[in-house]
Amino acid sequence: MSLHRFDDRRMESIMGRLLQFGVLVASIVVATGGAFFVVSHAHDAPNYRTFVSRPVDLRHLSGLLPAVFHGNATAVIETGVLLLISTPIARVVFAAVAFAKERDHLYLAISLLLLTVLMFGLLHGA
Repeated sequence: MSLHRFDDRRMESIMGRLLQFGVLVASIVVATGGAFFVVSHAHDAPNYRTFVSRPVDLRHLSGLLPAVFHGNATAVIETGVLLLISTPIARVVFAAVAFAKERDHLYLAISLLLLTVLMFGLLHGA
């Protein structure tokens, strides 16, 4: 019984560290992008009369990643937000793998169902 409890504690500890690491990395990326944005737009005069939407190519990974490598501050910020969104998804994936290793079929099924709902909402949500 103590061995199973140790595994549960270790799994909880790893999941907690995974969430902390994900939030920390996402925060650093967003802060870096925010700093680049402020520096690059420091002397721009705001125009509040006309709405200017963000470029459409930044709404997809195929356009986002090249923009990040070209130093687009908005793309860096959006990448940080995507990292923040992916952190709980990574936690669910880790839980599914851990439950599979433990051969806990009920919690594995629940984790996979939750992962399916999360991915469906992410990919097909409004």
